[in-house]
Amino acid sequence: MTDREALLYAIEPVLNAVRGVHIDDPNDALRLLNYYYPLNGHALTELRKLVRAGVEAGWLCDREANGVRYSRLSKPTDLITKPFSIDVVHMNDVVGPGHEHGLGEVDLCFPVSGEPLFDGRPPGWTVYPSGSWHEPTVTGGAMDILYFLPNGAIRFGPKA
Repeated sequence: MTDREALLYAIEPVLNAVRGVHIDDPNDALRLLNYYYPLNGHALTELRKLVRAGVEAGWLCDREANGVRYSRLSKPTDLITKPFSIDVVHMNDVVGPGHEHGLGEVDLCFPVSGEPLFDGRPPGWTVYPSGSWHEPTVTGGAMDILYFLPNGAIRFGPKA
């Protein structure tokens, strides 16, 4: 099993939980995700280790733009992650490119160093509903972030 396959295998049950939430009700989605997959629970602790190992080995987040390191782990057409794309991003005290989530976005934020916040929120789950827009911002340290995008729907650019 390759490192990528091992990571996808570890993500699969977590992704099933993401598939099961209603993204357009972020508060309920957060409640469910935190209940089934708390940040410090066994599944996410193991997932965090695999992500960090991939970033450190250089096969994850192997691209960089304006201080944001990133990579696409899967496309929305990949059998195991369908209908979500999964991007892995490493941010360290940086503002990323503004973008709109046509169908919403679920983020899983792992702290790496310092006391990082993602868009002012502590590490863990973040949910943005359909049509939302933001400039992803990490302050106070570094994070590895998994971005789950339904159908890979994202539009980079200014707020419409």
